Amino acid sequence: QVQLVESGGGLVQSGGSLRLSCAASGSVLRFNTVDWYRQAPGRQRELVAGIIRGGDINVSDFVKGRFTISADNAKNTVYLQMKSLKPEDSAVYYCNAEVLMDSMGGTWWGWGQGTQVTVSS
Repeated sequence: QVQLVESGGGLVQSGGSLRLSCAASGSVLRFNTVDWYRQAPGRQRELVAGIIRGGDINVSDFVKGRFTISADNAKNTVYLQMKSLKPEDSAVYYCNAEVLMDSMGGTWWGWGQGTQVTVSS
C-alpha cells in the first residue's frame, strides 16, 4: 500500500519560516496530485495549496506571496515552503494525495497524519 508522511512542523516565531514535506512511500510510481490543507482548533479544514504533476499549481489567496509549493518527483516528495508566518497560520497541516501505484493505472488516494505548526506572536 501507500503511506503519506508529513514532516517539518514545529514552533516558530512570527515572521519566521518553515518547510513542510509530504513524502509518499510504498507502492508508489509517482504523485498525480498533492494538496496541502490545514485545520486550526474549532475551524474547518481549508485548502492551502495544491500541485498537479505537470506543474499546475494553486495557492490560496490567504497565503499567496508567503507560501510556495513544489515537488521533487524523484523523491516522491512535495514541499510547502512557508515564509513570513503569522500566528493565524498555526494549525495542523495535512497533505492529501492521489498516487499512481502501477503501470496499469492503479491509483491510491489518502491523507497523511498531519504535522503541527505553531507560530508564536
